[in-house]
This record gives sequence, C-alpha cells and structure tokens, in this order.
Amino acid sequence: MNIVKKNILNNKIFKNASWIIICKIVQSLLSLVVTMLTARYLGPSNYGVINYAAAIVAFVVPIVQLGLGNIQVQELVNNPEEEGKILGTTLCLSLISAAICSIGVIAFSYVSNINEPETIIVCALYSLILFFQGAELLQYWFQYKYLSKYASISTLIAFAIVTVYKVILLVSGASIYWFALSNCIDYMIITFALIFLYKKLNGKKLSFSIEVGKRMLDKSKYYIIANMMIVVFTQTDRVMLKQMMDAEATGLYSAASSCAQMANFVFAAIIDSYRPLIFEKHKQSKNKFELSMIQLYSIVIYLSILECLFITIFGGAFIKIIYGSQYLNASSCLRISVWFTLFSFIGSVRNVWVLAEGRQKWIWKINLSGAMANVILNYFLIPKFGINGAAVASLITQIFANVVVSYLIKATRENTYLMLKGFDPRNIIRVFKVKDEN
Repeated sequence: MNIVKKNILNNKIFKNASWIIICKIVQSLLSLVVTMLTARYLGPSNYGVINYAAAIVAFVVPIVQLGLGNIQVQELVNNPEEEGKILGTTLCLSLISAAICSIGVIAFSYVSNINEPETIIVCALYSLILFFQGAELLQYWFQYKYLSKYASISTLIAFAIVTVYKVILLVSGASIYWFALSNCIDYMIITFALIFLYKKLNGKKLSFSIEVGKRMLDKSKYYIIANMMIVVFTQTDRVMLKQMMDAEATGLYSAASSCAQMANFVFAAIIDSYRPLIFEKHKQSKNKFELSMIQLYSIVIYLSILECLFITIFGGAFIKIIYGSQYLNASSCLRISVWFTLFSFIGSVRNVWVLAEGRQKWIWKINLSGAMANVILNYFLIPKFGINGAAVASLITQIFANVVVSYLIKATRENTYLMLKGFDPRNIIRVFKVKDEN
C-alpha cells in the first residue's frame, strides 16, 4: 500500500515538473529568438541600459514579495482550511509594497543617473512590472495542488503574446522605451490568467486577514532581508559595471549571464515540484525527509555539472550565434559565469531544508555575508579585470555563501552534510527505485 502511495506521489511530482519544464522549454526557445534579435537591434549599450533597469528593479522585488513565496506552500500544507485567506492576504500585502517600491526605484534612478534622462525613463517604465509581480505568488497554489500545467500554459501564452509584441517593435524600429514595457505586459497577462484559472479551478474566495498576515510575516520576515541579499550578490555586478565602467560593459556581462542561466528553469521546476513532497516527508519521519533532500541535491548537482561543462566547451559559439559578433568579448565571461549557477541552486535546495526545519532566521545572515563579499570582490576585481572580474566575484560569492558559510554556522551544518552526500550519483538512481519495483 505504501509503495502504491509513493508511486502516485512520484507520478504527481513528475507530471507537475514535466508541465513546467515543457512549457519553459518552448518559452526559452521563443526567448532565444527574440533575445537574439533584440540584443542585435539595441546593441551592447542600449541592451545594457535595459539590463541596468532590470537590476535596479530586481533589488526591490524581495520587498514586494515580502518573502511570502518561501513559506506559502508550507502555509497551505499546514493550514488548508485558510487557503483563501492565505492567498488573499499575500496578494494585498504585495500590492501595497509594490506601490512603495516603484516610487523608490524611480527616485534612485533619478539620483544616480541625473544627467541621463533616457536611463531614468527606462527605469521608471520597467518598474511598472512590480505591480504584477506580487500576483506571481499565486503560482504557489498551483504547485501545492500539483496543477502547475495550468499556470505553465498561461505563462506560455502570455510570453507568446509578448514575443509577437517585441517582434512588432523590432520591425517598426521602436525606441528603447517600448522594450522597457514588454516585461510589464507579460506579467500583467499572467496575473489576470492566474486569477481567472484560480476561480475556474474552484479556489476558495480570496480575503484579507490581519491575523494570517501577522503569522505569515513572522515567518517570512527573515526571507525579506535574505532575498534582498541574494539580489545584492546576483545584481550588484550589473549596477557596479554601469557605474564603474559603462552601459556597454553591462550589456556584455548581461549577455554572458543570460546564456549561463538559460537552463535555470529546469532546476527551478524540479525544486518547486519537490518542495511539497519534502514538507510532507518532514512531517512523516526524519529519515524520509533527509533521503528526499539528498536525492534533490543529487539531481540538481549533476544536472548543473553537465550544463556547466557543455557551456564551458561551447561558450564562444553560443555567444556568437545568439548575440552576434559584437558580443564576442563576453565569451570568456560566460565560461566563468556558468559555474556560479551550480552553487546558486545548491543554495536554493538548502532554503527548502531551512524552511522545513524552521531555521529561516539564519538565512539572512548567510546571504548578508555573501552580499558583503560580492560588493567587496566586485570593487577590487572590476577595475582590474572588467566583466571577467565581475564573473569571478559572483562565482566566489556563491561558493562562499552557499557552502563555506552554511558549514560554519552550526544550525545549518547538518544540511551541508546532506549536500555533500548529494554528490553520490547513486542517489539519482534511488529516485526511480519505487517505479522500478512496480
């Protein structure tokens, strides 16, 4: 009987992840074509301005989402009767935060780029995305219900529409401002689609609850700072390159980073689909919980290594095919940057363990150490090595924060041992053991 239940749950996880991955593959292919055309059309300089705006907006996304995405699935698993209140409260809090953060983005861009009106306008237009990113948190309900196919299809449709929009911009020779609005349109469509589907799939009536809000924020408050620190050591390089060098350097570095993270959706889908299972295993027994964590680590680690090796070998060809010869100077940067994704997703898996164990108060300290290290490393390495220095800084930061610091802190050291066990390839085979027995 237990084998049957395990098999059913494994099938749910597999189907849930499959829908996310399949739709993301199609989305990535469309994105690849549009990115090729857009980057070539805008050139490294204007492409750098767009990515500079994206980096600034990324800094406040953790404040908009208030860390609620990290604890929402657990809240739904533990309090299914409060589904409507949990989701409704999440959306209301995020919307209020988005309005405040949007003003902050515009103010910062004005002060730091006072003699560059084009950059200020691009940042202001790009910040509109914040009002719809809060609604992205609704996707966790679909993960919780193992209904990610609906959210994935909606995202794909929205992306297809925006792809057509960008092609029209390219054909008509539109200005950079219209490109800055494209992601806002994407998230707007997704927002309305998710709300519509939530109602169609008999989701409970959304409502706001101060009590639920306080309870959730009490857990998520650690993630607000923690997620901001993640943004610091993943986006600071773009901002510092723009301020210390120029927009072109930012454009070249962004091209390398985009190529390095091209397959990230696969790892995100796997982790998101495993998250509900891990929380369930944690409620059952410590052994089952640890085994599921080791298996997840093993899958993420070995898929990441394969990706990194492939990009390291064919990095130059990737850059030339996707972005063109004007971006070839980003090739060496790509070969360095891709390895930081391995340690980045090790950190993402660790965060699942931290939440299950209720040790989220340590996350912000780990990420703060990473953020500080990243700023210091960028400060010294960018003037000497340019975009390659920024890539090295990011790689060292990920290793330092997600491996070294996680081990040095006693409360998270246990998880580091699980991560090290994940390097044993036999754990990947165990993922399919139940299916093979049947």
